[in-house]
Amino acid sequence: MIDPVSTIYKEIGSDKPFINLVDIFYAQVENDIVLRPLYPPDLTMPKKHLAMFLIQRMGGPTTYSDERGHPRMRARHLPFKIGLKEKDAWIKNMNVALDSVTEFCQYKNILQSFFEDFATFMINQPD
Repeated sequence: MIDPVSTIYKEIGSDKPFINLVDIFYAQVENDIVLRPLYPPDLTMPKKHLAMFLIQRMGGPTTYSDERGHPRMRARHLPFKIGLKEKDAWIKNMNVALDSVTEFCQYKNILQSFFEDFATFMINQPD
């Protein structure tokens, strides 16, 4: 069975919707009292890294791994306290972004499931 997340980039065919998704997500993070403290003052690199990761994970170019090595997302996030509150805030903001980028409409259910599973996997602290 083909992983439906891994074919999205090919079907969309462009980096732009992914960049838009990340820009909208981080615009939400800027004002989120739960998530904002987890990020550096300048969001340029987190935005770049998330966009590259999503593009790669969804079947696009492997720029993320080429530049940063294996994603190792859980290990990369261990320095940050991520509990249920942080996971829920991340999902809320990602859903706002997902709802705002029309290219992802037909993939909404697949991506909501993917993001829910991914965010749950990142939990590293009890609340």
